[in-house]
Amino acid sequence: MIRSGGAASGGEGWDSHAGLPTVIAVDPKDAGRIARGLEPLHGMVYFVPETEQRLTAAGLKPGRMSYFAGRAAPMGPVGASTVIATFYNFNPDLVTRMIPAAWALADPAALITARFEAVDAALRRLLGDEAVGTPEIAEAAGLLRRAAEGCRPEGRPLGAAYLAMDWPDEPHLALWHGLSVLREHRGDGHIAMLVDAELTGIEALISHVAFGKGARKAFAMSSRGYSQEQWDAAVAGLVERGLLDEQESLTEAGADLRKRLENDTDRLAFGPWAHLGADGAARLRELGEPVVRALLAAGGLPAGPLPARTAS
Repeated sequence: MIRSGGAASGGEGWDSHAGLPTVIAVDPKDAGRIARGLEPLHGMVYFVPETEQRLTAAGLKPGRMSYFAGRAAPMGPVGASTVIATFYNFNPDLVTRMIPAAWALADPAALITARFEAVDAALRRLLGDEAVGTPEIAEAAGLLRRAAEGCRPEGRPLGAAYLAMDWPDEPHLALWHGLSVLREHRGDGHIAMLVDAELTGIEALISHVAFGKGARKAFAMSSRGYSQEQWDAAVAGLVERGLLDEQESLTEAGADLRKRLENDTDRLAFGPWAHLGADGAARLRELGEPVVRALLAAGGLPAGPLPARTAS
């Protein structure tokens, strides 16, 4: 292991008092830690007001449509079933209310442009014009571009769509895009593991909540569009499988499964980090930590546990 200076992370969430991990990626588990530490720089797009402002200006309706269409846009005007498959843990009925209706309102290419405009505006507001133009931001973007060269498209539909996109010229946008590529590449691998574990989208979400690494139950249920009746039915199925107890806590078998899922996800996501190498990962961590701290200090993300956005 290679260790570098800086504060150690206090957990997996977006705590503004926690830094990025001090253990630098030389194996899949360490790579997973540093990826999660950089996650706020990508994930802020789902929370900043600029995103909905720009995407509704492009033609979308306010609300959930900006999330589904904005994130799916690199795949083109796909049907609801493709978004259900690649986003995984959302109620399919919620998805079908947004997709494909969104494509009649806005072209996917226009939404990609609008999303980059939103990221540009948000980063400039949160970090300042001077900060987004520093040599350090440009260097970090270059490291992420090198890491993305280690992503393979096979079996990674959403990651492959992001990987095929043109890279922005502006370094701060290239930084955000590189993190997006790695995030969706990782998410596709995670979904493969959930399918192998025979967990449906809602079952994956419930077990993730019980694992204590994602959103709380009320947020998970409402944000993913599930009713109490649907939640209770899925809990009953997990209890029957011996993965949950009646209090919706993981059993030993359930905890073992979640740990295996996390380890396998790290393993499948390791390609870009292996390609970047330990020195590159160490430098990316060094460059990324102050940006993450500044973003959190400026209120770019909600405090507390990381809300699970995609697969769980």
